[in-house]
Amino acid sequence: MEELFIVNADKTEFDAVINNLMTTHGQQVLQLVYAYVHNEAIAEDLTQEIFVKCFKALPTYKGQSSIKTWLWRIAINHTKDYLKSWYNQQVHTMDDLFLNSINSASDVEQIIMQQEEDVSLANTVMSLPIKYREVIYLFYFEELTIKEIAKVLRSNENTVKTRLRKGKAILKERLEGF
Repeated sequence: MEELFIVNADKTEFDAVINNLMTTHGQQVLQLVYAYVHNEAIAEDLTQEIFVKCFKALPTYKGQSSIKTWLWRIAINHTKDYLKSWYNQQVHTMDDLFLNSINSASDVEQIIMQQEEDVSLANTVMSLPIKYREVIYLFYFEELTIKEIAKVLRSNENTVKTRLRKGKAILKERLEGF
C-alpha cells in the first residue's frame, strides 16, 4: 500500500514520505550499515547520506519492489561504495587506531598493570642513594655502556660495575618486599 502512495505522490508529499521512511526503517538501515562498517559514527553519517539519496531518488521509484527492498538496496550500494572509496582506505579515525592498538580487555589490563609496575620501579630507583641511582639510571634508562658511564661520572669502570651490582641488589630487595 505504501508503495502505491509513493508512486502516485507528487513532489510536495515527498517530505512526508521520507520522514515516514526514516521513522519506519531508520534504525534497521543504521544497523545494516553498521554491520558493514563496524563504526557507529560512520554508520550514522552513511545512514543520513542514504536517506538524502533516497529523497533525491524518490521520484524515480517505480514500485517494482517493496519500498523496504528499494531502500535496503540503496543502503547496501552506498555502504559498499563507501568501503571501496579512497577516503575509507586511506583515512583512519582515532577510534580505529585506538581499537587496533588495544584488542581486548585483557590487553588493557596488561597495559595498566605494566604502567603501574613501571611507576613503582621508577620510584624505587629514585629512592636509591645517589651513587647507585645514577649508575642504574644511566645504564638502564639512558642505555649507556659501563665505559660511557665511567666517563660521565669521572670514575673507574670497576667502581661503576660495583655500584651497578650493589644498586641492582638493593632494588631487588626493595621490590621483592612489595
